[in-house]
Amino acid sequence: MNTVNHIKLGIVILGSISLASCGGDHKTAQQQAGPPPPTPVTAYTVAAEPVTTVDTYPGVVVALNEVELRAQVGGYITAIYIKDGQKVSKGQKLYEIDRTKYLAAYNSARANVQMAQANRDKSKKDADRYTRLAAQEAIAKQRVDYALTDLANAESQVTAAKANLSAAQNDLQRSVIVSPLSGTIGISQVKQGALVAAGTTLLNTVSTNNPIGVDIAVNQREIPRFISMKNNPAAIKDSLLSVQLQDKSIYKRQGMILTIDRAVDPSTGTIKVRISYPNEMDKLIAGMTVNLLVLNKSTENQLVIPYKAVAEQLGSFYVYVVGDSSKAEQRIIKLGKQFGSNVVVGEGLKAGEVIVADGAQNVRPGAVVKF
Repeated sequence: MNTVNHIKLGIVILGSISLASCGGDHKTAQQQAGPPPPTPVTAYTVAAEPVTTVDTYPGVVVALNEVELRAQVGGYITAIYIKDGQKVSKGQKLYEIDRTKYLAAYNSARANVQMAQANRDKSKKDADRYTRLAAQEAIAKQRVDYALTDLANAESQVTAAKANLSAAQNDLQRSVIVSPLSGTIGISQVKQGALVAAGTTLLNTVSTNNPIGVDIAVNQREIPRFISMKNNPAAIKDSLLSVQLQDKSIYKRQGMILTIDRAVDPSTGTIKVRISYPNEMDKLIAGMTVNLLVLNKSTENQLVIPYKAVAEQLGSFYVYVVGDSSKAEQRIIKLGKQFGSNVVVGEGLKAGEVIVADGAQNVRPGAVVKF
């Protein structure tokens, strides 16, 4: 071996010794440093407690009584007595249809009644006279029979004339459209001078607005709960039944369940429930979409944890459960209803278990934590 090779071998040996020495020093440093310190967190002990949540039901405001106004006789609109959207009273005049021909028909029918009555009176006198003469055997009995037949025909003519008069009178009355109820009139669908047809032309709509209703769809599983509220006034007071408007404000008047529909809709599995409200200052308008807020008090205690303790990953919710060795274990849970800053746990936890409430973002599965 020459001198150059001896030098290279010496360098290799020295390098190996240096690396071994460095490696040993690194391991020694790690051993001296020890495991990472526990992660500081805030703990929460899972407990079962009574829970009151608020159930939200989409609803629609509805008039409790609403009538479409349609002409019952045809003709031209000659007068409109109301303004769009005004308050109206039952029996108040709203529209008038040209009454000329209906008034003429009424007068003609009344004259026909008078003529029929005069003819009947004459026939009755004749029948009475012929009856007396027949009793004296002054005329043939056949003449009496003719007179009585004429009287019967005259009576029938009076009846028919009165029926025609009644029909003409109804048509004349129907040429003036009056409000069938007290409430609010809508926007008129016809203008003065318009031609309307009997039974088909929609003139307007009038509806009551105080009280007013809210319709919601309730799952069939909840029917017993709403029946109980309907039959128990005290349950209504404890159940809130508040209306939340679109601007998130709450209409503060208390409602009452007016009716529960007769049948469940098989296509949706829901049933319609109607709640009635006093409508102060007309704040609730038919057709509005609202939310109905109903308190839901659980009959059994439920597990409750702070919602901030829950994390989500790929659609699953989990918390960190702290075991006896202070190690954090990731646990998948099933959430129930959220109320305030807390949430009900349906599955995954037991009462008495300790979870990480604050600081979970700094925790990894298996990490040691301290409170």
